[in-house]
Amino acid sequence: MPTYRLPAYRAVLFDFFGTLTCATRRGDRHAAVAALLGCGVDVLAEVLDRSFYLRATGALGDATATLRWVCAQVGARPSDADLRAAVAARVEAVRADTRLRPEAVTVLRALRRRGVRVALVSDCTHELPAFLPQLPVAPLLDVRVLSVQVGCCKPDPAIYLAACHRLDVPPEDCLYVGDGGSQELTGAARTGMTAIRLAAADLHGHLVFNQDRGWVGPALASLSEVPGLLDVPELPDVPGPGRARSEPAGSLPVAGGAGCGV
Repeated sequence: MPTYRLPAYRAVLFDFFGTLTCATRRGDRHAAVAALLGCGVDVLAEVLDRSFYLRATGALGDATATLRWVCAQVGARPSDADLRAAVAARVEAVRADTRLRPEAVTVLRALRRRGVRVALVSDCTHELPAFLPQLPVAPLLDVRVLSVQVGCCKPDPAIYLAACHRLDVPPEDCLYVGDGGSQELTGAARTGMTAIRLAAADLHGHLVFNQDRGWVGPALASLSEVPGLLDVPELPDVPGPGRARSEPAGSLPVAGGAGCGV
């Protein structure tokens, strides 16, 4: 029987927008949301931008209550039917803006074949939980920690530790991969994780909040480089996760990076 080296990391935690997905920008479908609410699309975008973290913690209530609050900010008074339709339209708009990176599914499968657990840790509003189960990455995620469900955003240590608790893996055995929004890399490093920035070329102009501009740590140019960091071969049939940490990770390249967004 061949002897395989154990992975240096027992789990890899991924950001979603700008990491598992291509760069995020608001598309044309947001105009339909604004029309249903009875306001201009630019006015709506301004309120969404300045209220992101308030909305992403779930502090304003469910999706309908949150959008009702947004209406109050823009001075709109839609009917109950139009408000319900706007909630659905917003899910469709954010879904339309979401394009998984072509290599995302392949990368997650490769990690699982290496016996490594996979978690999603995302700052997001109510829309992502509504359509995430339909995405092809969903069945490849062992754990999903979404800010709107746990009540805190990155870089709060609680959101990273929630993932560790659900994975049953300590922070020091985790690799965190993100594009740098919400100061996520700094936050992950402070909890004891190894943090690495995805500096993909498409992230220029990416919708991002509270970017980790001071990050000078390691970076990757492509998501497809992540499995190679583990320096362990893929196996056709791998026992369940939970193997112990052994050797330290290989050296990580340093490169420029972009932001992260939702």
